[in-house]
Amino acid sequence: MAKDAKTIEEKQYLVRYKADSKSHLTVLDFDICATKCPDKICTVFCPGEVYKWEKEGRMFVGYEGCHECGSCRIGCPHQNIKWEYPKGGHGIIFRLA
Repeated sequence: MAKDAKTIEEKQYLVRYKADSKSHLTVLDFDICATKCPDKICTVFCPGEVYKWEKEGRMFVGYEGCHECGSCRIGCPHQNIKWEYPKGGHGIIFRLA
C-alpha cells in the first residue's frame, strides 16, 4: 500500500498516532478566534485537519491527529496557538510499509 499511495488522503492513511491524554496544542484565547479571525485560517492549512470551527462559535482542537508539522504555530495570524512536541513516546508514528 505505501508504494501505491499517491493522493494525500492515501498517504495520511499510513500515519498512526499514539495520543497522550493531554493536548500538546493550546488555543490561547478562543475569543480571538471568534472575533478577530473571520477566515479561521488554521482550519484550512492544517494537513491533519486538527482545527474545526464549531457552529456554537468555538474552535475544536482534535490534537490526537496532529502531524506535528508546526504549521499552526507559524500560520496563525494572531499567534494564538501554542504548539509543543507531545510528551515522549506519544504523537505521530509514520508507517512506511
